[in-house]
Amino acid sequence: MESAAVVNFSAKPMSVELRTVSKPTAGDDDVILQVEAVSVCGSDLHQWHGTNSWAVNYPVVLGHEFCGHIIELGKNVKALGKWKEGDRVVTETAAVIDPDNPLTRQGKYNLDPNRKGFGYGVDGGMTRYAKVAARLLHRLPENLPFEFAAMTEPCAVAYSATIAPGFVRPGDRIVVLGPGPIGVLCAAMARLAGAEVALVGLEKDRTRLNIAKSYGCEIIIAESNSESAEIKWATAVDGLGVDGVVDAAGVSASLKSALQLVRPDGWISKVGWGPQPLNFSMDPLVAKNVTLRGSFSHNWPMWERVLRLLGTGKLDLKPVLGGIFPIEKWQEAFEKMQSGQILKSVITPK
Repeated sequence: MESAAVVNFSAKPMSVELRTVSKPTAGDDDVILQVEAVSVCGSDLHQWHGTNSWAVNYPVVLGHEFCGHIIELGKNVKALGKWKEGDRVVTETAAVIDPDNPLTRQGKYNLDPNRKGFGYGVDGGMTRYAKVAARLLHRLPENLPFEFAAMTEPCAVAYSATIAPGFVRPGDRIVVLGPGPIGVLCAAMARLAGAEVALVGLEKDRTRLNIAKSYGCEIIIAESNSESAEIKWATAVDGLGVDGVVDAAGVSASLKSALQLVRPDGWISKVGWGPQPLNFSMDPLVAKNVTLRGSFSHNWPMWERVLRLLGTGKLDLKPVLGGIFPIEKWQEAFEKMQSGQILKSVITPK
């Protein structure tokens, strides 16, 4: 059986096209998922443009944010009896891990150096059928539509960067830098934790910034002078700065802004990648006694909590979903996200 797939076939820019691929074969510990929805990630756009900084096993089917129905179970999965054909599930992204790695044994398999994810290390979900290890599966709440379930993964990224460290307390004032999907979701998570939140972006980001308003966030257009709007907001209470900053901007220079905005003994959670060298002093980190924490990926309990938030309606993704596209219109889905017209695109590979 064959189906259409969005395939990244080379490191050269724009080396993504719709190809026909065969239905995969399940291993003993795998299931075959009939994909119903797959959300487009910024990393998919980077691979499309050839600007990714991670190794890719070309050719590879894109997509790591996907969900669907189980249609086939491997021998060991069937014997355990936990899953059955027809179950509605969403999958985590750590497709390949080393079970003997010390981090994996601690439940921190997201930090396993041998980890390979869907969409770059192995074939992902931008096709009709995907092979998924059963250990990655989470059962979907019955009331959660596939188009929203497909966005569980970026919500888990935001949960990991914002809630999981235990920094956020009710009544905190927090600044989020960068109004991409992760930045907006980090702002939404901080609001759920009871914080007052400002999301900072550029004039070109106004459409995305306005989405954050629906989560009760203040939006700030960044300025170039030292008395910028974000500094005024951060120091409005007592002049010392905000309790925490989530850096989701994706450029190294944003860390300098974070150090200016955070108060002494505050914290910075850095989730945005920034390949550029740091051309500024890190001394304020020491002088302010600031906690700087990197945040990468997620693990089982984070996914379960996010699914609970989605299933109960406490986290509403309607403002985030910008459009649903058939797989034949994958390029339109990519372009609309790339241009900032919409925050998240979801592809249905029927």
